[in-house]
Amino acid sequence: MTNFKGKALSWALDDDVLELKLHRAPANEIGSAMLEELERFAAALEAASNQASALIVYSSLKSGFSAGADLRELYTRSQETALGARVAGVRDFLERIHRVLNTLDASPLTTIAAVHGVCFGGGFELALACDLIIADKMARFCFPELRLGLIPGFGGIPRLKRDLGNGVVRDLLLTGRSINATKAQAVGLVSQLAAEGEALRLARSTAAQVRKFDRATSAAAKRFIKPVPHEELRREIEIFCTLFTRPAVMEGLRKFVESTDALPYLP
Repeated sequence: MTNFKGKALSWALDDDVLELKLHRAPANEIGSAMLEELERFAAALEAASNQASALIVYSSLKSGFSAGADLRELYTRSQETALGARVAGVRDFLERIHRVLNTLDASPLTTIAAVHGVCFGGGFELALACDLIIADKMARFCFPELRLGLIPGFGGIPRLKRDLGNGVVRDLLLTGRSINATKAQAVGLVSQLAAEGEALRLARSTAAQVRKFDRATSAAAKRFIKPVPHEELRREIEIFCTLFTRPAVMEGLRKFVESTDALPYLP
């Protein structure tokens, strides 16, 4: 597996540990540019299953892990197309990002998200596809999609349901409120809490621990305890696409794009 440096992300393999760095300013929004490079990474990840034992996903940006989907790009493209083409484009994007995150979710590697700052929407869904989330104390997690008239569309609901109790899932989804890293650890979302700025260091220490174990055994344990909820993921796409046809969604996106706040949906 060769190293790669792109416009939105980069990766490198060193000492059996693969590191995926997100660096698309201003806040690692997941749009077409990020998706294309994530697809390239997913293909490389499948090829690296015999070369690595662990994967760390992290952000090099001060703003945080990821603010989620690129809503400005989504709104602009939606204004340029008729409703039928708009929905078809959204469905294609969702199916592509689902394939990427399903590859990450099912990878035989032990996968670790090292999170700091903002981890919202699609960025939160990327972290949820990993086996472990290690967060620094300033990290915040949120699903703000209902404020736009939508639900999370990158697989967040099924994966959160798989990992946590439904009470926590409903609270995050239906209120749109963010939770801090301490609360996230208390409910079982975050496995380890790091000091500010120390999430990546702790993730690397954890990856070093993972490397001590037999890869085949770790992969078998992961398959047993972490099944990919394929049917619910397909249903999520259908619900998202149905909701996306509503005028309220375009109005919500318009308000987001026109907002002058740094983070319009930070509760």
